[in-house]
This record gives sequence, C-alpha cells and structure tokens, in this order.
Amino acid sequence: MDPPGYNCFVDRDKMDATIQDLGPKELSCTELQELKQLARQGYWARSYTLRGKVYQRLIRDIPCRTVTPDASVYSDIVGKIVGKHSSGSLPLPEFVDNTQVPSYCLNTRGEGAVRKILLCIANQFPDVSFCPALPAVVALLLHYSIDEAECFEKACRILACNDPSKKLIDQSFLAFESSCMTFGDLVNKYCQAAHKLMVAVSEDVLQVYADWQRWLFGELPLNYFARVFDVFLVEGYKVLYRVALAILKFFHKVRAGQPLESDNVKQDIRTFVKDIAKTVSPEKLLEKAFAIRLFSRKEIQLLQMANEKALKQKGITVKQKSVSLSKRQFVHLAVHAENFHSEIVGVKEMRDIWSWVPERFALCQPLLLFSSLQHGYSLTRFYFQCEGHEPTLLLIKTTQKEVCGAYLSTDWSERNKFGGKLGFFGTGECFVFRLQPEVQRYEWVVIKHPELTKPVSLESTTILSSPCHSVSSDPADRLSPFLAARHFNLPSKTESLFMAGGNDCLIIGGGGGQALYIDGDLNRGRTGHCDTFNNQPLCSENFLIAAVEAWGFQDPDTQ
Repeated sequence: MDPPGYNCFVDRDKMDATIQDLGPKELSCTELQELKQLARQGYWARSYTLRGKVYQRLIRDIPCRTVTPDASVYSDIVGKIVGKHSSGSLPLPEFVDNTQVPSYCLNTRGEGAVRKILLCIANQFPDVSFCPALPAVVALLLHYSIDEAECFEKACRILACNDPSKKLIDQSFLAFESSCMTFGDLVNKYCQAAHKLMVAVSEDVLQVYADWQRWLFGELPLNYFARVFDVFLVEGYKVLYRVALAILKFFHKVRAGQPLESDNVKQDIRTFVKDIAKTVSPEKLLEKAFAIRLFSRKEIQLLQMANEKALKQKGITVKQKSVSLSKRQFVHLAVHAENFHSEIVGVKEMRDIWSWVPERFALCQPLLLFSSLQHGYSLTRFYFQCEGHEPTLLLIKTTQKEVCGAYLSTDWSERNKFGGKLGFFGTGECFVFRLQPEVQRYEWVVIKHPELTKPVSLESTTILSSPCHSVSSDPADRLSPFLAARHFNLPSKTESLFMAGGNDCLIIGGGGGQALYIDGDLNRGRTGHCDTFNNQPLCSENFLIAAVEAWGFQDPDTQ
C-alpha cells in the first residue's frame, strides 16, 4: 500500500492503471554515473514510493540561490495570495502563457493545488516571465510531495538553480525561443528525413518546432513524462532535446507514408504524442533518445548562446515576448518568388537550401553579393564583394548544367590572417551540397561520426586577451564559435579543413582531396572526396564553370 501522504492529490483509480508500486523501495548508490544508468533503466520507475524518495534527494542536492523560498514561505503567503477564491477558479500566472495544467491523474484537490502553487511561485519569482513548462513540472511533483508546501519548495529549487552548467528550465521568452531555435538546428542535423517532411508540409517550420516543449510538458502521458523527468533530474536539459528528437523520429516513421495537411502537422504531432502508447513504450522512447549521438553539453550551450544573441539583435529581450519574430521568416517566407532571382537556382531550390542553414540565419533573407555574370569571372572581385558578410552561400553551375555549392560559416576576410599563404579556416557548421542532377548535402564528418573526436573543455575555448584585442563582457563574444574545430580532439587536421582562399584558387573541404577547388579565373574547377565532409564528388570531377554566385543573409528589418 502506498503511503497515503503521496496520494492525497491523486485519483487512486487512475493511478493504479498508470504507475504501479511494484519495484524496490530503497536506493543506495551515490555515484553520478551509476545514478545515470539507473535513471535510464527505470530503476525507480516501477516504485511510486522510491521515486518520491529519489526526487526528494535529487532536488535537495540542486545548487540554489542563497535565498530560495521554502515550504515555510508557502505557508506564510498562500492564504494572502489565494484569498477567498476556490482553488478551481484561480487564474493561472501570465508566465505560463495560457498553458493548461495537465491532469496527470490528479483529483480535483490536486488540480486546484497546482494553481495555488503556481500563483505563489509567481509571487516569489517576479523575474520568471515565461515558463510554460512549469504547470507540468508542478503537477508531477505534487504526486511525490506530502503537501502543497513541499511541492512548492521542490519547484522553487528547480527554478532557483544557480549552477551555470546545469540548465533546468527556461524562465524567459528569450531563453524559450532560443531553445526552440536550437531544437530546430538539432532536428536539421540529426533528423534530416523528419526535417524534410516538416519543410514540405509547413510554411513556418519554427512554429512546429516551437511546440517541442509542449510535447514533453503536457502531451506525453504521465508514465512517459515521469520517466523523462527521472533522467532529466539527473542529467539536465540535454535529455529534453534527446527525447523530443526521438519523438520526431517516431512520428516521421509512422506518418511519412501518409498524406499530411500543412496546417495540421502541428496538431498531428500533438495527437501522436498524446497517443504515443500506440506506437512505442517509454523504454523504447528513451532507448531511441540515447541512441542519438548529440553534440556535447558545452557545444549545445554555445549554439544556444549564438541563437540568443541573434534574437537579441532582432529585438527580443528577456521580458519582451515578440517584436518581429512572432513568425520566423522561414523557407517560403524568406525566399519570396516575386523578388528572388538567380542565374543558377530557382525559388524552390533556394528554399531547399534555406531549410538547411542554421536557425539564426534562416531568420534572414537571401542577398546577392556576387554574380560572375554581373561582376565578371574574377576571384579577387569575388572576395571584394563577399568580405564583411558572414555566413555566405556559394553556388556553382557547370557548363554541363550541374549545380553544387557550399554553406560557408566564416567571413572570407579571415584568409588575410595567413599572410598571403593558403590557410584553412571556418567551423563545423560549413557544409557542401549538390542540387543537380540530384539533391545531396554533406555536413562536417564529426556530426555523423562523433566517435572521431572527444570535446575539449569549454574553458579552453575562450579567446585570450591581448593588447590588440579587448575582451568583451558578453560571454558569447569571448567564446569560440559553435563547432569551432579547436573544441574537439581530432585525430588529425584533415577532418577540419573547411574553407581556404588564396589569390590563385578557392578551396572548400580538404584532407585526402578537396570537395571543391575553383581557379582564380573562376573558369575551371574540380571536386572529389575529402575527409572534412566525407563527400562524394559534387558534380563531374573536372568541370568548366558557367556561373558562380555568392549570397549573403540579410535581416529583413534592415531592408
């Protein structure tokens, strides 16, 4: 029999069919690595009693601000805040953004208690401006709390975590929106088939990906969400990305062969997640999630920071919800048929390419920087037109009507740092592709084969100050770019030769060959396999050039 204290907010009949109490009652391990394994295996998932004890221990050990509201604070303030309202009629705080409280087998008393706790949290955390995940967290914690005050304290400790390396829950619109962009970037790299489907059926892909936290904190059934939360408390935010990616992979597997209406795909995914038990068990979902070999936590942190910086430049602040980013300028929105013209690709092909670029740049619209037909067949002129722009998109059309190109993460002016010698630069966000005769993208080899490398510590990636370079107070400026090769212990440099430019030639990809080589007259080129992108030739191995274009990324607000 479960301790009655754990069940005072719970509909017992529903719980009996959802989470049994059949497992072990104690947990003796203290080592983090062993705790990770037990969480992933669901050691305490079958014991309602043990899960409560484990949550108590894990949340107690979260490093928090010096002054963090505890159970006694709740007892002092709840009467004043709730007043004479019945708990069922209480409004939800604005920061939940109209998110509904998931029932999670709570009884009427439990559902009312969630509202009371959320209002008290809003009173104690005025800096929390956007946190739609919190109702689900509070509703779950209420299962494993003796009373409302204890649940309040647990939720407050999660919000008050002050360990910068252990992000737990988004608390502002800026953090939430950048997490959505980061999730979109991860889908683009790790779920390419699903991403292609999303692009095909949705005009605004970020609006689909902006739902990713709702899949976890609201749509997942209780027994699934509890399993995710078990691992989340041990391993942190990265777990959420993993599980959401796994959900999208399963959705694509089930729905890829069926017709989808573009205006229904968001709801289709929600329905799929709500009924996920028809498709996959909690064990299989987590198994799929941890089979995805993601970037390191620190590398994802750099990506998140880059996305936050892009949002700030768009006018999004911590407290402000939206200026011009209420809808992303994505694919169909960014590449307008009426004002886009290229001698090499059509609107549809450019939209395909735009769907591959990082989220923070897909906010922009294509800007023609260089065209060989307008500016002449000169590499010097190519550099002149491209310098000062980062990133850029290179498009090549051969005399055989083959089309290929590259997304290049770094300003071409970086080539000047090598004193006239040919030197490689760029980051792992670079990729090469072909469009004709068939579409194929080749990303940095490390993305698909992370076993080639081990990430180095984030501290070693900071840029040292010198008399010539002042160090910015913004940590995003002090850190190396996302996927900089120096973040990784590579077996050799051949896996990180991204882009190089000299007076006589331009090279994309190196090591064992070159993905693209173009001569100084923009007349001849060659392509072959290279270690950096592990690519096949992008067109005929030796080719004559019909046209070259370079495109930049223009903020629509600056037009």
